[in-house]
This record gives sequence, C-alpha cells and structure tokens, in this order.
Amino acid sequence: MPIPAGFSTPHRLSAKQRAFQQLQEWIIDGTLRPGEKLNDGELAGALGVSRTPVREALQLLNVEGFVEMNPGVSTQVTEIDGADIVKILPPLAALQALAAEIAAARISSGQIEALRRLNLEFGEALDKGDYPYALKLDEEFHGAVIELTDNSYIASTVSMFQAHVRRLFFYNSIVLTRDSADDHERILNAFERRDGAEAARIVRSNWLRSIDLYYANARHTQAP
Repeated sequence: MPIPAGFSTPHRLSAKQRAFQQLQEWIIDGTLRPGEKLNDGELAGALGVSRTPVREALQLLNVEGFVEMNPGVSTQVTEIDGADIVKILPPLAALQALAAEIAAARISSGQIEALRRLNLEFGEALDKGDYPYALKLDEEFHGAVIELTDNSYIASTVSMFQAHVRRLFFYNSIVLTRDSADDHERILNAFERRDGAEAARIVRSNWLRSIDLYYANARHTQAP
C-alpha cells in the first residue's frame, strides 16, 4: 500500500479529523486506488497517529461511501462507477439551487463583484486547460454561495457530495466546460436583480449539465 511521505496537515484539527481529511484526499486523487485494501496500522504510522483515530476516520469514510468495511475480513477503497454521477449530481444540484435562492436575498454588491473576479479567473483556467485549478475555483464559487445560507446542515451535506464530485473528476467522469463560466455570470446577474428563482434555475442546470456530458462522452467512446 503506497503512502506518500512528507505531506503537511493542518495542526488545529483533531487526530480523527486529520486522518479523515488526509485519507479522503488520497482516495479522491487516486493515491489510494479503487479496490485497494487498507491496513489501519500502516495508515496510523504514515499519519503519525494511533490506530484509534484512523479506525474512526475509516468508519466515517465508510458511511460516506469512500471505503467498504467488512469486519474481521478487510477494509478497502470503494470502486469507481462513473454512472454514479446520476445519483450524486441531482441531489447536489437541488441543494446548490436552494442555496442560490437563499443567497439572492442576502448577497451584497461587494460579494457579487468578488465572485465575478473569481469567475473571471475560473474562465481563464478553463481556457488554459488547467482543469484541476478550474475545479478548485468552481468549488470556491459555489462554496461562497453556500456560506451565504448560514446553514450548517446544507453546508455539511454539500461537502460530502462535493468530495464525490472531486473523485469523479479525477477519474474523468466529470468534465468542466466554458459553459460553466457563462452560467456563473448569469447567476451573478440574477443575484443583482435579487431573482432567487432564476438563480436557482441556472444553478440546477449548471450542475446537471455534467450528466449529459458524461453520457455524450460515453456514447462517443463506445462508437465504432
């Protein structure tokens, strides 16, 4: 089980939180491969913590669908199924749309301009083909909207779904296009008009477009 050395982790998190975040990151980016069996002793040594927080982190990852635990047998990273996009994106789109509707009544002109600058950088990253950075900026854009809801229940649920989105992205099941930057601008225009319903509609469409792109790419790949 290859484990990177020399990585850095935040110091203000509990051992369980640090273990959870690092293991989740390794699963998302493929450091820990789908189907790979995990040894809590090896992971504890690599992370510099005891086995207890590692086991607790693995239990959380099991609940969130990143690992599969078979007590007394093995714990392994779950397999990737690109078709899971149809299970992940619709509920995520619904929550993001709800957040946009709430945010439309709360967002300030300064916050709108900050998001517009962020979206400009997002578009530039897409034009350069820097998709990992573009994904980070896309998360920041939507994350800022989530923060405006001041609702920890929405935020925590979106965070879990978003982690699966990142994993699908790393395994090429989710593709970012220039259309997303255009959608962001339309969302900001709706915010300026305080049109929560329109902002919600655009956000939902923005997220669900990835499903159409996934199946379009699948058909193209399968074509003779």
